[in-house]
Amino acid sequence: MRTEAGAADPGAPEPMEAEEKPAPLLWPGLALAVGGSIAFSGKAIIVKLAYRYGVDAVTLIMYRMLFALPLFGLLAWWAGRGKPALTRRDWLVVSGLGFSGYYLASFLDFAGLAYITASLERLILYLNPTLVLGLGALLLKRRVTRRQMIALAVSYCGVLLVFGHEVSFQGGDVALGAGLVFASAASYAVYLVLSGEEVGRLGALRLTGLATSVACLCCIVQFLLLRPLTALAVAPEVIWLSVLNATVCTFAPVLMVMMAIERLGASTVAQTGMIGPLSTILMGVVILGEPFTAWILAGTVLVLSGIWLLTKWR
Repeated sequence: MRTEAGAADPGAPEPMEAEEKPAPLLWPGLALAVGGSIAFSGKAIIVKLAYRYGVDAVTLIMYRMLFALPLFGLLAWWAGRGKPALTRRDWLVVSGLGFSGYYLASFLDFAGLAYITASLERLILYLNPTLVLGLGALLLKRRVTRRQMIALAVSYCGVLLVFGHEVSFQGGDVALGAGLVFASAASYAVYLVLSGEEVGRLGALRLTGLATSVACLCCIVQFLLLRPLTALAVAPEVIWLSVLNATVCTFAPVLMVMMAIERLGASTVAQTGMIGPLSTILMGVVILGEPFTAWILAGTVLVLSGIWLLTKWR
């Protein structure tokens, strides 16, 4: 097993005689992690902008996935070169994971964004680690410690704070939107919990490419079943926003986060991802004109604190 850079190796020469190896640079990995987190967060902003042109969730997500399908299909092919072909069981598992983790989660998220602000949407989605913890306890019988329960309580208090503030100003539709986005986070948490074994067998990039390609096809079929072909006629701005969403806010951040994990490890990348909610709030204020209040600030601090505690204590 390799020793870490700078660690003592019993078989190595004395320090004076050994050739010093330069320590690996951290900034490329950090730049990739931060960039990926911000790019992911931009998805909500683009969706909110597209809704201003009268498009619905079914049509909007179809366009996003239509433009993303060739990219993820190419990723699945590239990551699968020289590897065994998928078995029937593999295809069934990949299809199930793609349906839950990308199709259902994406559609519910898009639908929820029609009713709530981008800031609240990002805070709800950032509860994902807490849902993974709960599903692990429920499905895999993993023990949840008292400290983890405290971290969960802190995070959910933050979301409830922002949720209560929005309900008081925007009415009952906020509850519907928040429920849809929370269901989206739960659907993706199911994907994360159940995909562990398949990641080990197929590899993260190959599984992501295959599962997302399945989700893209589901979104296209959903549109063909629920909408007439005349619904393809949308404002040119919707097309360009969908291209931007598919490339900059969907495909690119997947690669960036995977590359960051290779350089920094999953734990560090997860903590770096805390910039996501902050960037969404900032973009929501600057681009969408959403209000920035003390309630949103307090809720964000609570959510990020809870997730940080959860990551630390796990």
